[in-house]
Amino acid sequence: MSGHSQFKNIMYRKGAQDAKKARVFAKLAREITVAAKSGLPEPDKNPRLRLAIQAARAESMPKDNIERAIAKATQVAGGADFVEIHYEGFSPNKAAVIVEALTDNKNRTATNVRTIFNKRGGSFGETGSVSFNFERIGYIEYPASAATGDEMFETALEAGANDVSSDEETHSIETLPDELFAVTSALEQKFGTPSVSRLDWKPIVKTEITDLETAQKFLDFIDALEDDEDVQHVYHNAEIAEDILAKLQGE
Repeated sequence: MSGHSQFKNIMYRKGAQDAKKARVFAKLAREITVAAKSGLPEPDKNPRLRLAIQAARAESMPKDNIERAIAKATQVAGGADFVEIHYEGFSPNKAAVIVEALTDNKNRTATNVRTIFNKRGGSFGETGSVSFNFERIGYIEYPASAATGDEMFETALEAGANDVSSDEETHSIETLPDELFAVTSALEQKFGTPSVSRLDWKPIVKTEITDLETAQKFLDFIDALEDDEDVQHVYHNAEIAEDILAKLQGE
C-alpha cells in the first residue's frame, strides 16, 4: 500500500504477489472509517472518503466491507477512535523512511515501529529528521489500458495536474496536494476509477543500494513495517541497482 509506479525501482516488494487480502482489506477499512469520521459519511460530500473508497475498489474490496467500514464511523455503530500519526527514521542502508499509521493506541504502535527499526538495523528518528528528503504530492495512477499516453497527458494537464508519465504498464499523474481531489474527479469522468489516488511522499534525493545482501535486508525491513496492522503506508528514498533488482526478482 505504498509508493507508486513512477518509482518502480524503489518499490520492489519481496513476495508482493502473495500479500494477504485480509490484511490489505483491514487497512483499507480503517482508512475508510477514519475518512468517514473526518466529515460527512457520504462520498460525494467528503473528498477523503471518496478517495478511500476508490482505493478499496481498486483492490476489489467487497461492497459489504466498504459499507461496514463507513458504518463504524457513526456513533450508533461505535468502533475504535483511530488517530493518524507518522514516524521517521533510517533503514539498515541509511535510506530515509516515513511510516504512516492509523492507530487506536499510539503507545503500542510507536513501540512496535521502534522495535522493527531497532531489531533490523535501522534507526528510529525524531519527527522532521528525514521528511526534508521528500516532497508532499498528490498521486494518481491508471493502468496503461485506460487510455493512450497522449490522451492521459492532455486530459490530466487540462484538469490541473503538474506532471504525467506513462509506460507500458501504468499512467502516473502528479498534482499539488490541494488539487488531488479535483484532478481525480476530472479524470474519473473520462477514464473511470483510478487504481490509486492519494497523498504521497515523493523522494527528492535517493539512496542507492548496490549489493544483494543489503538489498535483501532492506526489503525485509520494509516488509516487517508493512506487516504491522497499524501501518498504512511506508515511503522511502532507496533505489536498488538494476542488476540487484533483477537478481531479487529472479529468486
